[in-house]
Amino acid sequence: MMTALTRSAADRLRTDFRGLLILPGDEGYDAARAVWNGAIDRRPALIAMASGTCDVVTAVRFAREQGLPVSIRGGGHSAAGFAVADDALMIDVSALKEILVNPAARTAVAGSGLRWRELDAATQAYGLATTGGVDGTTGIAGLTLGGGLGWLDRLAGLACDNLLGAKLVTADGQVLEVSDGNHPDLFWALRGGGGNFGVVTSFTYRLHPVTEVYGGLLGYPADRAAEVLQAFREISADAPDRLALYAGLVTAPPTPLVPEHLRGQRVVGLIPIYFGAAEDAARALAPLLAASAPALDLTKPMSYQEVQRLVDGFIPPAMHHYYTSEWLHGLDDQTIGELIATAAHAPSPVSAIILKRMGGVAGRVPADATAFWYRDVAYHLDIHAQWTPGNPPGAHIAWARAARQAARRDWAGGGYVNFIAADEGPDRVRAAYGGNYPRLARIKAAYDPDNFFRLNNNIRPAVPAGNGRK
Repeated sequence: MMTALTRSAADRLRTDFRGLLILPGDEGYDAARAVWNGAIDRRPALIAMASGTCDVVTAVRFAREQGLPVSIRGGGHSAAGFAVADDALMIDVSALKEILVNPAARTAVAGSGLRWRELDAATQAYGLATTGGVDGTTGIAGLTLGGGLGWLDRLAGLACDNLLGAKLVTADGQVLEVSDGNHPDLFWALRGGGGNFGVVTSFTYRLHPVTEVYGGLLGYPADRAAEVLQAFREISADAPDRLALYAGLVTAPPTPLVPEHLRGQRVVGLIPIYFGAAEDAARALAPLLAASAPALDLTKPMSYQEVQRLVDGFIPPAMHHYYTSEWLHGLDDQTIGELIATAAHAPSPVSAIILKRMGGVAGRVPADATAFWYRDVAYHLDIHAQWTPGNPPGAHIAWARAARQAARRDWAGGGYVNFIAADEGPDRVRAAYGGNYPRLARIKAAYDPDNFFRLNNNIRPAVPAGNGRK
C-alpha cells in the first residue's frame, strides 16, 4: 500500500495528469493491473493510464521524485510480466491508439498502445502492412523494441528493421524525436534493445504492399513428427523470401476445422504462409507437400488479417504462461528426436514447442546494423509452457527448461529477448543481446545512467573506466 506521503503526492499529481490515476482499492484496480499472462499477480503502488506523451512525461518525473520504480504497459503481452510490478508506478500507454497511414509514402505513425491487429486493419485498408507478431493481440511496442519476429520478416525484415522513427520519453523526462538523423545512437539501440531506454509513445513504420496471401495449417499425426520436421528442415533451407514457415509440436485445438479424431491429440503442425499469387504459392509449397503428405490441409487464399488470427485457437484465455527460447544454427536428427520426446512428456496438453525458419531479408541485415544481433541463425526455438490457473507451476517451468536444453547441440548462443523469462538471470539476458551488448551498455549509460528503466530484460549501464564502481 502507498504511504500517506505518497498518497498525498498522488493527489497533487492529479492536477497535472490528464489521464486516469488508479490507486489500490479503487474501482478498476484489479482489472487495470491484470496482464495477458494469468500467472502474473502483482500489485503496483499506482497505475497511471496516460492520455498522451505529456502524461508520460509527468508520470516519469513523478516516479523519480517519489523514488518509485517504473513498469511500462503497452499491450500487456509480455510473458515475463514486465508490464506490472509490486509497489511500482505502472505507466499504461494502452490508450495511445492514434494511427496515421500515408499510403503514398508507405509509412504509418502509430501510437504505442496499438495492438498489431489494430495497426493491420488500418494499413490493410490500403493494401499495406509491416512486420508484426504472429498473434494479432500482441502490442506493437514491446514486440518492436525487442526486435520483432513475425510472418513477414523473411520478406520485409524484422519489425525493428521497418522502424523509421520513434517519439521517446527519457529517464529524465525529456521528449526526443529519434531517427537515423536525430539521436542515431539511441535509434540504433531502440531497434532490438527492449524497453531499456525510455517510454516510446509513437512509432513510425515503413510499410510494404501485402495483398495476395496463401497459406494456413498443415497437420500430421504425432507418430510422423520426425519425418515432418526433417522435411521442414530440408525444404525450408531453400525457401524463397516470400515463404514464411513455422513448425510446431502442439495439441490440436477442438475446432470444427480439425477432424474429430485429431482434436485434443498431440500433433505436429506446419504453417506455411506465402506472400504472393496462389499459383506461385502452389509451386513454392509443392516440395513440402510432396515430401510429407498432410493428414489435414487447411491452406487457402486468405487476407493478411486472417493470417494474424491463425494461432488464436492454440492459446486459450486466462492461462498461465512461461516462455523461454533459443536461436539455433541447425536442426540435426538427434535434436529433432529429443524435442519430439520432450514434447510428448509435457505436463500440460496445451504447452508447445515451436520452430520458426529464419533468414530471408531479416537474415541479410548486418548483425551490428541494429541492436538485434542474431541475423545469421537458421531457426528460432520457442518453448511455450502454459497451464490452467490453480495448477502448480514448477513442473511446467522445469519442462520448458528441459525442452530448451534438448536443442543444446544447435545453440547459437542466446535467446530472443522478448521470450527470455524473468528468472533466467543476467547472463542469459546478456547472451540475448549477443555481440551488441557492450555498445548497448554504453548507450544505456548515456541516456539512463541510473538504470531508471530496469524492470525489463535489463541492460546495465556501462561503468566508465577508473571510477571504482562494480
